[in-house]
Amino acid sequence: MEPQTADRTTSKSPSTPRSSSTPGPLASFVRFVVCGGGIGVLSSFAVPLVALTMPWTMANALITVAATLLCTELHALFTFGTGRRPGLRGHLQSSGSAAAAYGVTCGAMFLLHAVQSSPDMLTEQAVYLSASALAGIGRFLVLRLFVFTGAHKSRRPYGTVVTLPRPTLPRAAVSTAC
Repeated sequence: MEPQTADRTTSKSPSTPRSSSTPGPLASFVRFVVCGGGIGVLSSFAVPLVALTMPWTMANALITVAATLLCTELHALFTFGTGRRPGLRGHLQSSGSAAAAYGVTCGAMFLLHAVQSSPDMLTEQAVYLSASALAGIGRFLVLRLFVFTGAHKSRRPYGTVVTLPRPTLPRAAVSTAC
């Protein structure tokens, strides 16, 4: 019975670099695809419904902003397992990576139409999906390596008072001062 207890305690040792709630790279990527793809599919249904009450471009912008905010929350809590909600900084960085991904897909489509004046729908779809996949992988890497690394966990919120220990003089200095 002793070896089983020892195995359980060593598997939860604090020397492991990753906590048990933080998923590995493959699990994070699968979660990233599921969360982002799921929200993307829901958004594709939401835009036409919201467009019944306002112009389509406004509905698309509104749903895109809402979806990006929701995805950032899900990525922080579930995909990358930070254990906390993202702050303004996390939302801005995530939005920036989403804007960059949008730029990549737009650039790919612009390049396609510059090379081929009237590509067929299958070619357009292949280029768009390939660019989206590459942009998604890039966005995943940016979020995992820079935005939700956990490096900012130790930062204290603004306004937190930090009490530093009072400096003490060595005993020799105290005795000679008298």
